[in-house]
Amino acid sequence: MTALANIATLYRDRETLPFRTRLLATFGAVAALHIAAVVLLVAGSATAGAPLALGLVLTAYVAGVKHSYDWDHIAAIDNSTRKFVAQRKDPVSVGFAFSLGHSSVVVLAGLLVVAGAAVIGQFMENGTTGNHVLGLIGSGVSGLFLLAMGLFNGSAFVRAAQVYRSARGGAAIREEDLESTGFVAQLLSKPLSAVQRPRNIYVIGFLFGLGFDTATTIGLLVVTTAASLAGVSPLALMALPLAFTAAMTVCDTVNGVAMMRMYRSAIHNPQRRLGFNAVVTGISALSALFIAAVTLGGFTNAAFGIGDPLTTWLGELDLGEAGLLLVAAFIGVWALTAARNRLQREG
Repeated sequence: MTALANIATLYRDRETLPFRTRLLATFGAVAALHIAAVVLLVAGSATAGAPLALGLVLTAYVAGVKHSYDWDHIAAIDNSTRKFVAQRKDPVSVGFAFSLGHSSVVVLAGLLVVAGAAVIGQFMENGTTGNHVLGLIGSGVSGLFLLAMGLFNGSAFVRAAQVYRSARGGAAIREEDLESTGFVAQLLSKPLSAVQRPRNIYVIGFLFGLGFDTATTIGLLVVTTAASLAGVSPLALMALPLAFTAAMTVCDTVNGVAMMRMYRSAIHNPQRRLGFNAVVTGISALSALFIAAVTLGGFTNAAFGIGDPLTTWLGELDLGEAGLLLVAAFIGVWALTAARNRLQREG
């Protein structure tokens, strides 16, 4: 009982642990997911079908990598990270929590497929009641969350831009000057009050994944179903969604940690990186608002069957690999800022 009490206390107080300890624990959890997928693959391929199972697991892993760069993933993780950093927190596990919640839906669906539950087909097939309801839940939650985050960080961008203009006029800048204290921030403080820690993002990620609305997710479950019919071992089958989860968590975790360091360096060093902070915050807010508009437009069209050209177009809009453009934008801003700072030091 004492050991359990100590573990519970450690879990509650883990945010007080050193940054490096929390970082190692997060990536340790990612490594554990990879090990578990390998163990299931090896155990399930011990008798027969090893080449087929290995190929399927590799396919699932690549699908997880691809899915992690969906625009809504990046927008949710980046905007949540910006919010936590602005609250003087070091959110090392935002990306991990979001992707774990998102992929939990896939793992549960995979379990149902392996168990032979026909009900999962009702959620995957377009036009069915189950697919429609879950799609509305997923799109509704993701759209409203991204809208709130986009508005919150949009107000932070406006504040950073104002401070940047003051700084160019010679005014001294403090960290407190970058805090969002305007009407929008106060209006959103209550709706966002439930998102206080990175682990709260797990629920958001889970709700994001309920829609089964991406080709990657559906494709993985179809492959799992086909492999089950082909006689692949149940253990090897469960390695598929787990490999998908492992791949998605490693990419999303790296994304979250990278954005945390980027935002933290900008906010905690306002005199040197004020312009950088404003630009990156603006990109994050704009991406969240854009995805929110697309998602909520599709939600409105599906929920009410309006059929107008705008919501119909938004509902059918396929962003494809657009998430990579967002990543490229952040990397480009960071590279330009680093080059500019280096030239200033050398000059």
